[in-house]
Amino acid sequence: MPWAQLTLTPERVWPFTTGAGTTVAVLSSGVDADHPQLRGRVAAGLDAVAGSGRADDDCLGLGTQVAGLIAARQTDSQGFAGLAPGARILPVRVIDDAGFGRPQVRAAVLARAITWAVDQRVAVIAVPIPVYDDDAAVRAAVARAVAAGIVVVAAAGDEGGTNAANPTPYPAGYEGVLGVGAIGPTGARWDNSQHGPYVDLVAPGDQILTLQRGSGLTGASGTGLATGFVAATAALVRNKRGALDPGQIERLILGTAVPAPGGPGFGHGIVNPYAAVNDQLAGGGPAALPGLTPSEPVVDAAWLRSRNVAVLGALVAVLLVAAVWAGAVALPRARRRSWRAAVAPPTPRGGEPVEPGPPLQLFDGAPGGRR
Repeated sequence: MPWAQLTLTPERVWPFTTGAGTTVAVLSSGVDADHPQLRGRVAAGLDAVAGSGRADDDCLGLGTQVAGLIAARQTDSQGFAGLAPGARILPVRVIDDAGFGRPQVRAAVLARAITWAVDQRVAVIAVPIPVYDDDAAVRAAVARAVAAGIVVVAAAGDEGGTNAANPTPYPAGYEGVLGVGAIGPTGARWDNSQHGPYVDLVAPGDQILTLQRGSGLTGASGTGLATGFVAATAALVRNKRGALDPGQIERLILGTAVPAPGGPGFGHGIVNPYAAVNDQLAGGGPAALPGLTPSEPVVDAAWLRSRNVAVLGALVAVLLVAAVWAGAVALPRARRRSWRAAVAPPTPRGGEPVEPGPPLQLFDGAPGGRR
């Protein structure tokens, strides 16, 4: 069982919803519709780079990886499955198949892709690869999507390493978009996950097991993969609570996030699909506290007596301490001045008086001896 699934526990959510009937647009490199775990779940889509054509194949693999995290069906042979296995995927290609290195997206192509996805009335738009220019066309396309009731989820970007520039990503940097960072198996921020006020929450994005194009599974890392988990959560919430608007869904997802270490790399915390699906939004806005009227002080007779006794006791204690202190100071001084207590002098000691009487006669000790 992949660590991300152990963390997010999708099997707890599936009794309530699997996202069935909800469509998620994945704006990436296309999606391999022939993958066994995605077969029948992927629409034809649009190649926004060319301006026409399908996007249900994938030459780079990123789109299939993200789609797998969202909607891969369960199988008996492995533990991996998408977080919303009942959802459908609408692939929109925004990356050229040519070239090597990190995929790049042009702002004009991204704006075209978002606009087309809005016209298809999808429930969620996932943008795994950001642009780094505040483009007016992209901003307008995002605003149109939000106004249409579509939840937009976007990657925070993979330029957050120690020596990287950490530029502001778009559309994650726009109002009304859920910006997603990535964490690893320990809960720490993935080293390359970007950090800033545009990060609204985080999801597993390091050492992630997911689908690879063709068949089977692969391991990968990136904030684009974390975006897939949050987009799937939004699809589950939308399926369970269709009446909520994007702002309410955003509040619900952020409000139920699991607390994480503070800082601009974590936002509100780690996405929590189960709580997002089952918890409730509080109705209305913050309520003001009622006004308080000061009350008259209540004087209690027993309390007054206790207070008077306590004051008297304290006064007596102070006087006793003062007396002891005065005695301790005065007595050594008096002794130094040879002062003694007034007692009778002792009786002088001497020899016993001699009483008159006959002189003492001495004998020599002989029998009949002389005196």
